[in-house]
Amino acid sequence: MLRRSDAVGSHTGVGGQDTKSNVVFQPSYLVTSGPRLSAFLLGNSSGISLILSSLSPSSSSGRLPPPSCSEDQTQWVLTRELVGKTTVQVQLSLNRSLLLCDNNNDTDCCPEPLCVLETLRVSACLGNTPQASLLIQARIYAQVFPTEPVSDNKTVIPNQVYRPLGSCPCDLTVGACDVRCCCDKDCSPEALKLFQGQCLSGPFGGEVSPVPDYLCIAQSAKNAPDWFPFLCVISLPENNPFLGLFYEGDTITPKPRPSFQRPVLSAPLPTNIYQQGDPIFTMSDQYFTIPQNSLVGQCVDNAPVAFLKNFQAQCVTHLLSCPTGPPLQTTSTELRVQVRDGQGGVVTVDVTDKMAVDLSPFVASPVAEDGRLLCENVTLALDYKFFWRGNGLTNITLTRILGNILSASVSLPLTVALTARYSVVFLNGDALAQPNSGNPGYQVGRPVIGGIVDTLENGTVIQRTPVNLRKPVSSGLCDSAERRPVLFGENSTAGCLLPVSLQSLTQCSLLRQNVASLQMALSTATHIARNGDPDFLNLADWLNISFVKLNSSQSVGGGIGICSGIPSHRHIHVRSILAEVVGGLPQREIQAVEVSDHMSTWKFECGGGDPCLEPTGTQTFPVTSSITFTDIPINTGPPKTRFQINFTEYDCDRNDVCWPQLAFPLTRYYTGESYSLSLAKGLILVFFFIAASILGTPWKQIRQAWRSASL
Repeated sequence: MLRRSDAVGSHTGVGGQDTKSNVVFQPSYLVTSGPRLSAFLLGNSSGISLILSSLSPSSSSGRLPPPSCSEDQTQWVLTRELVGKTTVQVQLSLNRSLLLCDNNNDTDCCPEPLCVLETLRVSACLGNTPQASLLIQARIYAQVFPTEPVSDNKTVIPNQVYRPLGSCPCDLTVGACDVRCCCDKDCSPEALKLFQGQCLSGPFGGEVSPVPDYLCIAQSAKNAPDWFPFLCVISLPENNPFLGLFYEGDTITPKPRPSFQRPVLSAPLPTNIYQQGDPIFTMSDQYFTIPQNSLVGQCVDNAPVAFLKNFQAQCVTHLLSCPTGPPLQTTSTELRVQVRDGQGGVVTVDVTDKMAVDLSPFVASPVAEDGRLLCENVTLALDYKFFWRGNGLTNITLTRILGNILSASVSLPLTVALTARYSVVFLNGDALAQPNSGNPGYQVGRPVIGGIVDTLENGTVIQRTPVNLRKPVSSGLCDSAERRPVLFGENSTAGCLLPVSLQSLTQCSLLRQNVASLQMALSTATHIARNGDPDFLNLADWLNISFVKLNSSQSVGGGIGICSGIPSHRHIHVRSILAEVVGGLPQREIQAVEVSDHMSTWKFECGGGDPCLEPTGTQTFPVTSSITFTDIPINTGPPKTRFQINFTEYDCDRNDVCWPQLAFPLTRYYTGESYSLSLAKGLILVFFFIAASILGTPWKQIRQAWRSASL
């Protein structure tokens, strides 16, 4: 029943519940160590008011005062939210800082580590009569942040090539003397006398750097042989083979282990450059946060944004009234945040507002307007685009979608489920730069690049312009239709519905202009890029778009409620060829683009089929557009003769047996192995054939005939 892992409650009993009351707190008793907690009020809460008060036990009896409906001034904020017909969620949040006071004169801080120690009571009152009560025991400690960067708590084992692992490896017991370990500092002089003659020798006994026998200083003049001064080695005693005998040194990072303890929060530490996964910081050295989904499916309003981590989130909020604060009620000034770019500079979020026409993706179901409150300019979606290069940000753009929705009211207390959408995407390059569609040729599925010729003082340049098709939404009307780019190699057809009144069908010329404007609005491009990575300063990389207008077979004029020659369909025909293959990927190049408008006749009809005479009536007509891609085959060989076309016996492409390729392994076209190796194998086969012919039956017959002729 609790929302916080640091709050535990007792579900036994109902504190302050009257025998005639119909509401109850669950749980009725809470112990919290965090600044936020929640509980539930069950039952008919109509007319119930919640009163928060601070309690102190009586000095004589030590008991708490009985529940009352008199409100006290506390440092807690009480909120309520209707989550069901008979369930109210009660939330309390601490309205003060939990930072430990330093030497300055700051009053909003904790003078002692135990910051909050108090007893609270939430009373559910009907008028001045308490019906149920929730008892809360708060014991909250101050938050202590490190003044220096937090270390990784790594264990460094020195490299024994330069430093021994330990000066006394036989010292195995902490605070006690190890027998025969003469280097153990825990051994008293009396204890050392007991085993002084039996000390452990070698590196384990503390002789981590014994003098090798081959050094000149190892032997004295008494026991040194005569030849030793000529063959001994003069070297420093620190350089010996025992160093590095056990371990070469390493840095060990402790592995994280699951723990039920509350993690210690650390202050944000901005970095000079961003790396993948690093949090993004604002100019005030705070995390740049956007609402995101947590692991348990809930939404966190202030979740940090990680560098180069795209995400999409949906947060559902049950509205009892119009929102008054973020994230559902925001202003452009609040969203224009200055963010550190990771390169020593600052970028400011560029905000663009759009009004939502279709509210179906955000509101679960339409509600009646009677008795509802109209909430204006509610933030329905926040779409961020982070442009990056290297280890920094170059620009940040935000598209905020606003809408007017209807919320609950006093007379209609049912909640309205609002689904707010949030997204973050990282794009490489500048904000004005757009990704290519291939390099060098077009790739299937990439946008077709359009452009407009712009003449400047220093020459001619092509301004990039998208080529779009319509993307209808749920209503299907042209007013609410969105746009999507034309993708190379993908044939598609799209359209929308245009409401037309009978009065509009009496003005055919104006109607044709309106429909033509809708078609022209899809793209204003006059040129198309030949390849996916064009040069915007070179006109040779661009093609002119051919516009062809197909006249209708019917007359342009019309009758009552009839208009002919309406350009209701626009078709784009793109012809391309396979230019080359780079890295196994085919690179295609556009050769020609043709745009044609197809005319149709629009007739206003009603039930029986006769034109309606009611001028206020409307009817929807389709306005469509399509695109077709055609590959131009490339034939590099000479044209076939009539004999090659009709006589197919020796055509390898149309027969399973290909006689012309009998000696194919011996030709230059065979690439399965080197030509010299193929030629050698072929000569060996010829040799065996000749040998078989000579040693075979025909050669025997020839020799017999030769002998008989000679005789």
